[in-house]
Amino acid sequence: MNKPLSIDSADEVAFYDALAENQSSRDVMGNEQLRFLAQELVDRVKQSVTIDWQVRENARAQIRVLVKRILRKHGYPPDMQQRATELVLEQTEVLCQEWVNT
Repeated sequence: MNKPLSIDSADEVAFYDALAENQSSRDVMGNEQLRFLAQELVDRVKQSVTIDWQVRENARAQIRVLVKRILRKHGYPPDMQQRATELVLEQTEVLCQEWVNT
């Protein structure tokens, strides 16, 4: 995959990969906008994650709503928002232990 060179962290790369998984998002938004979107998602989701967010359904729902709002705000293709939201949540599950311990 052709990633932009200015992604700052492994967390952003993981979110960028989730967002850029489908070709239409790369065609519509381009690498720079996807990079910016990945950065905002990392920042905002990191602020919202709590230690028990994975077991508390209301906390998971809040993260899901947050991700969907950010995707809409940046014009992420609507036909792919559901899949992108799922992928971002999967990445969050992998990365969250490090986030809540820092």
